[in-house]
Amino acid sequence: MPQSNLKDLFLLKKGIHFLNHGSFGATPKLVFQKYQYWQKVLENQPVEFLGRRFNSLLVESRKILASFLATHPENIVYVPNTTTGINTIARFLHFIEDDEVVITNHEYGAVERIWKYLSRQYHFKLVIANIPVPVTNPAEIMDSLFAYVNQKTRLICISHVTSSTAMIFPVEEICKRAKSLNILTVIDGAHAPGQIDLELEKIDPDFYVGNLHKWLCAPKGSAFLYAAHRVQNLVEPLIVSWGWESQDPSPSRFIDYLEWTGTMDISAYLTVPEAVEFHRVYVSVTNQINCHKLCATTQSEISDLTGLEPFHPDSSVYFAQMATNPLPPRLDINSLKTTLYDRFNIEIPTFLWCGHKLIRASFQIYNDTDDAQALIEALKQKL
Repeated sequence: MPQSNLKDLFLLKKGIHFLNHGSFGATPKLVFQKYQYWQKVLENQPVEFLGRRFNSLLVESRKILASFLATHPENIVYVPNTTTGINTIARFLHFIEDDEVVITNHEYGAVERIWKYLSRQYHFKLVIANIPVPVTNPAEIMDSLFAYVNQKTRLICISHVTSSTAMIFPVEEICKRAKSLNILTVIDGAHAPGQIDLELEKIDPDFYVGNLHKWLCAPKGSAFLYAAHRVQNLVEPLIVSWGWESQDPSPSRFIDYLEWTGTMDISAYLTVPEAVEFHRVYVSVTNQINCHKLCATTQSEISDLTGLEPFHPDSSVYFAQMATNPLPPRLDINSLKTTLYDRFNIEIPTFLWCGHKLIRASFQIYNDTDDAQALIEALKQKL
């Protein structure tokens, strides 16, 4: 199906140039219909659904997700979002005063706040590694990160695809080096599933948390927490419920502890297989390559307008379907964002990051050259 016709597969409002898939994603019609189907099944017989079918339904859903992520189903559990997943990990590791946790200046604001809050509660040291931009080689990321690591470093938490700067970090190499130093790794994969290929066993982190409502296009409130088998004994429940000291334990204490947190609507989790199938059928390699090319062209044209170079080379090593551009320091980015939406019907985020003013464009399969050109023409007027 031509990319221009893929817009009809989504529920997005007509007339909007939606270049902000990275924030909350967008659910296709077919996936949303399945989501509503599960909600109706739940409401038709809530006791049967939650009391008798809950476990078996989630087992089947996790099997499909695990295959998509190239891992074993007992290594993953559903959580509502990445922030919940990282909170779960961060709160059970019991840091002491001599411990250090390393994150980077590219980390998502909510995740940075998790570690700041806990460092004040438990008095460990939070180290924010500066990864300078522009980056011209993945080795620079490695060297910059590990320059902040020492014998007190207990854990590294790093994004797979960064939020503000939209860069792909070499997480497989980072995990390998961290393991050799006996340092735990937590990968913030909020933007990875569905945008870049994921093979969790190959990456081999200790923990990996990823959103499914973004680039996989599952319903809102669907994410996963992965824990390698070697560290699952460290896991404790963020919310204590029936899975702790379970009367009917499953083979996995990890899943028992985290899966049932009380009465909740699991329809988003059960719809993940439909999102995986949609991704298989419609988000082909060809369409992803087209999105990347459109993203790269747009980034280059914005750079020509501003005279400011991107933070990385034009290569899929550094970015996929989402790219960030620096903007002139004099620009009021809040006013720009409002004007782009109110006057030009363009939904796109702007950020202030480490003294840089940024604009980030996301390209999913429903985007085409009209969306990109609308942005470029609007920026020509504003810049």
